[in-house]
Amino acid sequence: MTLQNDIAWITDSTASLSEEFIKNNHIYVVPLSIIFGEKSFREGIDIKEESFYQMLAESKQLPKTSQPAIGEFVELFKELKEKYKHAIAVHASSSLTGTYQGSLTASSMVEYDVDVIDSKIGSYPLGRMVERGIELQKQGKTYEEIVSYLRTLPDKARLVMSPGSLEQLHKGGRLSTTQVFIGSLIKLKLIVQFDDGKVVLFDKIRTEKKVKERLFNIFKEASHLVKEASVIHANIKETAEEWRSELQTLYPHISFTTTMFSPVPGTHTGQGTIGLAWINE
Repeated sequence: MTLQNDIAWITDSTASLSEEFIKNNHIYVVPLSIIFGEKSFREGIDIKEESFYQMLAESKQLPKTSQPAIGEFVELFKELKEKYKHAIAVHASSSLTGTYQGSLTASSMVEYDVDVIDSKIGSYPLGRMVERGIELQKQGKTYEEIVSYLRTLPDKARLVMSPGSLEQLHKGGRLSTTQVFIGSLIKLKLIVQFDDGKVVLFDKIRTEKKVKERLFNIFKEASHLVKEASVIHANIKETAEEWRSELQTLYPHISFTTTMFSPVPGTHTGQGTIGLAWINE
């Protein structure tokens, strides 16, 4: 049986876990940073979602994002080594940020028994992986059982979305000027998804209404495998709530929530991004 203080839980700020959950379960969250010009803000500490999206709208330049320094992980692991027998660290996709690699390197430097897991995703599915691990711990599962289960989840996690801003993707170097110009002319909307940790283009859609239809259809195909899901969004709460309510009516056996994209992913996808995320059972 695993005791509460046997395991230290570590994740990063892109997991979008509630402050209450973090506090109640002794989770150690290592923040990524957003850099607006000369100023650096630690996600979730110095800057929260609402003020970030306001700054993003007002900024002429796209902010930059940066991963935590290895030194931050080294200090944390040294501290945890004194208090906990084991540690489990679950991080955002290693294809998109060096956070996972930094955590892994630091654990070997400190010679602490940390199982570092690449979630191959971020946002809601990443947070749910941590929550599920803690649920298993509370059920008295062994450390090995918990780690073994968590390692099965990255390949079952899904996140499909329509980025809110072609301009933002362009500023971030992900679309050419011509693509943005043509896309804007014909009001092109993209649908992207996570595939083995990378964000890949899934479909191109002409209208807002069709985007919703397409995303709902993608979800419908997987719905028999889903127990819980979230409508993820970049600062469009009302729309996300409407979608959540509609999905809840369509699938009463599934539990739906809404999750706002934290500043780091929001930087790359833009205000108005909306999508669906879940973990297949």
